[in-house]
Amino acid sequence: MTALTLSTAGAATLRADAIVVGVAKGAKGPVVAPGAEAVDKAFDGKLASVLETLGATGAEGEVTKLPVLSGLKTPVVLAVGLGPVPKKDATYDAEALRRAAGVAARALSGVKKAAFALPVEASDDVEAVAEGALLGAYAFTAYQGGEKKAKKGDNGPKRPLGEVALLGAKPRDKAHKAAADRAIALTEEVNRARDLVNTPPNDLTPESFAAVATAAGKENGIKVQVLDEKALAKGGYGGILGVGQGSANPPRLVKLAYTHPEAEKTLALVGKGITYDSGGISLKPAGHNETMKCDMSGAAAVFAAVVTAARLGLPVNVTGWLALAENMPSGTATRPGDVLRMYSGKTVEVLNTDAEGRLVLADALTRASEENPDAIVDVATLTGAMVLALGNRTFGIMANDEAFRTSIHEIAEEAGEASWPMPLPADLRKGMDSPTADIANMGERMGGGLVAGLFLKEFVGEGITWAHLDIAGPAFHEGAPYGYTPKGGTGSSIRTLVKLAERIAAGDLG
Repeated sequence: MTALTLSTAGAATLRADAIVVGVAKGAKGPVVAPGAEAVDKAFDGKLASVLETLGATGAEGEVTKLPVLSGLKTPVVLAVGLGPVPKKDATYDAEALRRAAGVAARALSGVKKAAFALPVEASDDVEAVAEGALLGAYAFTAYQGGEKKAKKGDNGPKRPLGEVALLGAKPRDKAHKAAADRAIALTEEVNRARDLVNTPPNDLTPESFAAVATAAGKENGIKVQVLDEKALAKGGYGGILGVGQGSANPPRLVKLAYTHPEAEKTLALVGKGITYDSGGISLKPAGHNETMKCDMSGAAAVFAAVVTAARLGLPVNVTGWLALAENMPSGTATRPGDVLRMYSGKTVEVLNTDAEGRLVLADALTRASEENPDAIVDVATLTGAMVLALGNRTFGIMANDEAFRTSIHEIAEEAGEASWPMPLPADLRKGMDSPTADIANMGERMGGGLVAGLFLKEFVGEGITWAHLDIAGPAFHEGAPYGYTPKGGTGSSIRTLVKLAERIAAGDLG
């Protein structure tokens, strides 16, 4: 993990391998952002002109490197675009700082130490830059043998940026120190979730995922309970068992319970944890299963959020439920047409075994409801329909309470995660009527993401505020990295869940 330090040293005196400055897009050309005054002085006040000559405009995501001849202890300046210059009396948006820091960190992979001289007027700025840099520096190289290749002199993958020295942040300022500490705890857990999502399914099974959760619980004072296949059968968890029965790797239901002595509210989080999704008997077509190791991203997000809440010591009880199974075709797999008796007692006719996420979530939602939390939020890579509706970077929010749905949308925006509120049209419920069982796991094809939300709603306890986050789009990024978002697992929704827990702890929600 990349180290983070708050430095009181000036940009002209700090020794580092590179110094990062911000450049914004002005009406008449690039404008050097606050924080880079000493660097600009080293260029005789002409840094903006030099950058413009090199083709820099200040556009978001733009990177320009130039050598330092004198005046600084660093050999290289890396100028990163911040986007448009803020309007009069306005400051740089937190997400602009976060993305710029992420771009810079990625551009500096292989570098031991970099000084970040970006605008950090307030503690929120410190947190945004720290988050962006630490998330942007992420790399998943566990299976690439980089260290061995490097020792042999081969061209292995570059190591992430070693250290971020944040200039302008004050280590003795309580607000700055708290902002940095929060950023470190949060990004370490987001990056751990990314690792889980990126781990190949032959190594990440329901059992091994449960073991990771158990170990993390011991480290952070979180009570962990794991129900194996025998306990699930005894408890009547027909949804989780039905999905997992076709695999040689049996399912698990993991409960993580973080409690605080001063907590007055309880937030329950439920995550879909399909460690590999072949589609089961309703096998996915070629081209649709190569990335299905990511189908446990919801469980990874819930896991990370609970651990982060514990590390931050939030005065709110947070319980995480990880519904873990591997969906495989075999002679023991659930068939289209089978009927499962769920933990709630309801029966479900399985019309499509590839609509399995809602089945494991249904059991976990019912179990979570039994503890009567103040709110439940489930997170899942649930439907391709949501990707068609909102694209690859935005997750959908459905809820049984409009105010709660709106609050989560606003919290996500503040956290820097793209989301959009979606409806739960009552007329779509009829499409899941079954002549054989209480409900079918499929309904109308059009509006499939909303149908899935309506299915889940059936398993939420009466009177409990609930929201469903469908992160199928942003959970796994297959394109080139951008901002602080890497290729592969992204850690989608974790920052939103943590901020939601903070709001509930502060009494700002209900």
